Amino acid sequence: MATVIIDGNEIEIGDDERLNGIQAARRAGVDIPHYCWHQGLSVVASCRMCLVETGQRNPETGEVSMMPRVVPACQTPASDNSVFVTNSDKVKEARAMVEEDLLIRHPIDCPICDKAGECHLQDYHFEHGRAERRADIKPFTSRRRPMGDTVTLFVDRCVMCTRCVRFTREITGTSELMVVNRGANEEIDVFPGYPLNNKLSGNVVDLCPVGALGDTDFLYSQRVWFMKKHDHVCAGCSTGCSITVEENQDKIYRLKPRENEHINHWWMCDEGRYGFKHVHDSARLTEPRILGEEGYENIEWSEVPQFVERELRKAGRVAEIISPHLTVEEAFMLCSYIRQIDEQATLILGPIPTVGEDESFPNGFTIHAEKCPNLRGVEAVLNKFSPTLTTFDTFIEQFDLYSPNTVWVTGGYKSDWISAEAAQTLASKNTLIVQDIFSSPVWKLATVQLPGAAFAERQGSYVNCNDQLQSFDWAVRSPAGVMVEGQLYWRMLGRSGLYNAKSMLTEIAREIPYFSAASGGVPNLGVDLKINQLA
Repeated sequence: MATVIIDGNEIEIGDDERLNGIQAARRAGVDIPHYCWHQGLSVVASCRMCLVETGQRNPETGEVSMMPRVVPACQTPASDNSVFVTNSDKVKEARAMVEEDLLIRHPIDCPICDKAGECHLQDYHFEHGRAERRADIKPFTSRRRPMGDTVTLFVDRCVMCTRCVRFTREITGTSELMVVNRGANEEIDVFPGYPLNNKLSGNVVDLCPVGALGDTDFLYSQRVWFMKKHDHVCAGCSTGCSITVEENQDKIYRLKPRENEHINHWWMCDEGRYGFKHVHDSARLTEPRILGEEGYENIEWSEVPQFVERELRKAGRVAEIISPHLTVEEAFMLCSYIRQIDEQATLILGPIPTVGEDESFPNGFTIHAEKCPNLRGVEAVLNKFSPTLTTFDTFIEQFDLYSPNTVWVTGGYKSDWISAEAAQTLASKNTLIVQDIFSSPVWKLATVQLPGAAFAERQGSYVNCNDQLQSFDWAVRSPAGVMVEGQLYWRMLGRSGLYNAKSMLTEIAREIPYFSAASGGVPNLGVDLKINQLA
């Protein structure tokens, strides 16, 4: 093991690890300020904010020889017996000079800047800047221009870290951004005729350490200190990016990627980033209803479990369509409940929405054509209860062969997912129970209508296309009149207390070998279930 000395404290790093001064300092609990460096991008060492003193310790004598000048930590490798000093007077003076230089030309418009409250320039000024401003205060300008459909550039706020430029060249491979002019007149711009419209463009806003790049969709909508952050999983496709849902008073204002080196690294696609608007759509279904002699009648949620069970037991043969938008826990509870009602019930995998083809980028990030978050998880649950997997298309084609008396359909799809002909087929039997978030042909024919929850309103687990399971808690409460599927199934199974997804996952891990790796709980970044297939 290699030993690195950070401010007099020794830390050990692996012999095969390739760390720089910033990363090594983090191991010691020391945060070295930086603007241009990012772990997922190439190193340019242009901002000079991470300057530190460095040297080498003689392993035999213990004598330390220091370099005469400060060096950028981002560009200095941490090797065996490397010495870094991050808090000396020389380092503090260097950081203060960098901050002072940046603020000479930077507009002090924090009250109207969307980045206020999460801006590195603000934080570093208070922590590392000078106590007093020595330059004349000048009126600020706020030149702004669109970079594309999703990103707005505030030219005068830019500190020329070039993270955004490197992102478009190294991560997306589209190279729309460049640096124009020279010296103090340098600016970020797009190549003429090539706006920033790649499918990962929103990530440059996350990368920007100051308020230069703004999310056009989020601009001036909410102050960041009012919002609460919740760790969650993107339900836009089967990649299952780790994300943070940021909301205020149960309204989502933005989604941001959460670092997870096993799944999405530091990125997410624009489709997922802006794909939450349906959660607050005014067309959301919010009333549980049953079809009576004079049309639909509202029913209280407290009466739903008993009413549905009576209908199911009276009907006889039951068919259940399990949506790939349900969580692992919800799918397991629903299958368990249906098996209690009818041991021979037909369990069907719901429609799998697919759009286009998988699209991969140079760094390996992939946007999958499979637009559902939990296909692998639902398949694993269905394999526990049924020897063969029945798909939705097969069920519709051979509906008369299965001949159910009652069909229970779970949805959760953002857009039209079922044809009028398929809906007519499902409604041809005695009872049709439908859970969904938006109206559809099958919803309009249902005898029991149960409004469902959107992804941000659920708690539970998803398994992505690479068999990686991630658990999450709900981020916003569902609209009035909606009961989350997990809560309903928990009640229908006769479980006491509040729905507990963690305890349910532990139970599932005991019963289904595929999930056994999750028996000890799921860490924040998930667990790889593929190890069970290889064992």
